[in-house]
Amino acid sequence: MRRILYLAFVLALAASLAGCAAPACRKDKPVGTTTFTLWQLPNQTNSQIMSYVLQTKGGKLIVIDGGVAGDAPYLREFLRAHGNRVDVWFLTHPHDDHMNAMHELVKNPDGLTIGPIYASMPDRDWVNLYCNEADKKQYAEFVATMQSANRELIELRLGQTFRIDGVRIEVLGVKNPEFHNNPLNNSSAVLRVWDSNKSVLFLGDLGYEGGNKLLASPYAKRLHCDYVQMAHHGQNGVSREFYRTVNPTYCLWPTPKWLWDNDSGGGKGSGKWKTLEVREWMSQLPVKQHYVMCEGLQTIE
Repeated sequence: MRRILYLAFVLALAASLAGCAAPACRKDKPVGTTTFTLWQLPNQTNSQIMSYVLQTKGGKLIVIDGGVAGDAPYLREFLRAHGNRVDVWFLTHPHDDHMNAMHELVKNPDGLTIGPIYASMPDRDWVNLYCNEADKKQYAEFVATMQSANRELIELRLGQTFRIDGVRIEVLGVKNPEFHNNPLNNSSAVLRVWDSNKSVLFLGDLGYEGGNKLLASPYAKRLHCDYVQMAHHGQNGVSREFYRTVNPTYCLWPTPKWLWDNDSGGGKGSGKWKTLEVREWMSQLPVKQHYVMCEGLQTIE
């Protein structure tokens, strides 16, 4: 969801950020020797975001989404500390809390080299027909920036696979133009990333309808993974049955403290979000560890 931040919980955010401040970029992380390293980057504003950086055992960098514009400086420094070259960038869907950091870096690379950019991007006419005014505006600005920077957004294809320095990536889901409810979220790309040591499922902001479509597809048999990125920041995303099918051992939560606690300013549970319900779902699965964004930079070896 593009925006779930309102004045009602500003005070709660200020309190929570004091306890979940983002750490400085780690500049001494060695390149792995047997498997890829995955980082879940922390937010630098009050907003929910999604920002992941993967480093292959040979040192290549893969980025998934990136966060809001306010996250761009942190992301820039993180990438600079790890070689200043993105070999492949994946964008799950065109919402500001996923794409705008990349938007800023494309506008002003400042020495950063960005390789191919793959995206699940609905058509402009579809966006204009089914999305709200803010989404339309940001979509148009993003596309214009890509064009002015002479950058191509390469459309992801269902079933497409990538092999990057020992890491395999399979596209299990792409845009779903038939879903007009929760439209951009339900058109999130779904990526399965794995090597011989571990597997990670990225869901972006996939919604209930998009998740059920994937469950009913031939790709459902590919959903089981060691790690799952919790859809839509851990609330109002895919169904309980979807997570049961994934059956993860570890959960990645791109979730700020206020959303983790469903706190709209009146304390834990005072909000309208479904995070606590989803946390209960996951407690009934054999999950060993939760990696939560508000706890700082998370490293998965």
